[in-house]
Amino acid sequence: MLGKKMEKALNEQLNAELYSSYLYASMSAYFASLNLPGFANWMRVQALEEETHAARFYDFINARNGRVLLKPVEGPPAEWASPLAVFEESYKHEIKVTGLINNLVTMALEEKDYATREFLQWFVSEQVEEEASADAIARKLKLIGKDGTGLLMLDQELAARTFNWVNILTGQPAGGQTQAAP
Repeated sequence: MLGKKMEKALNEQLNAELYSSYLYASMSAYFASLNLPGFANWMRVQALEEETHAARFYDFINARNGRVLLKPVEGPPAEWASPLAVFEESYKHEIKVTGLINNLVTMALEEKDYATREFLQWFVSEQVEEEASADAIARKLKLIGKDGTGLLMLDQELAARTFNWVNILTGQPAGGQTQAAP
């Protein structure tokens, strides 16, 4: 059974994961407006991943006899200065989420809630991948600079990303790529 303090914190994280999904959906829409379908696809997949993260928190809270309390989700930004600005914001956002997850782990240890700590380990591993993938694309965009050809080549690369149902269902870190839905 979840303690009230942990239940409240997990509900807040569920809300933060829903915000992340909204943020990435907004970034996807921004890229679609720029006629960069590969970038839009990458962000759309990211939005789906974040939605499944929220679902994992939802299911865990219920499994531990907690009460899920959904709150309004803040609207995300809709405009950015450039594709690079989007991925720099994405990277900063993932660093923030890592901090939120780390705080939950600390709380779980303080509360001696070892089941929640174990549950959170998946997210600890996932955040390493989340930060790395956003940072890698930002670095590529910095290398590309204002080269339109490079931007279009990266757009084609990002178009190949698919939502990884297998890893989501098995609880493995998403790894960012390649398996289509069953």
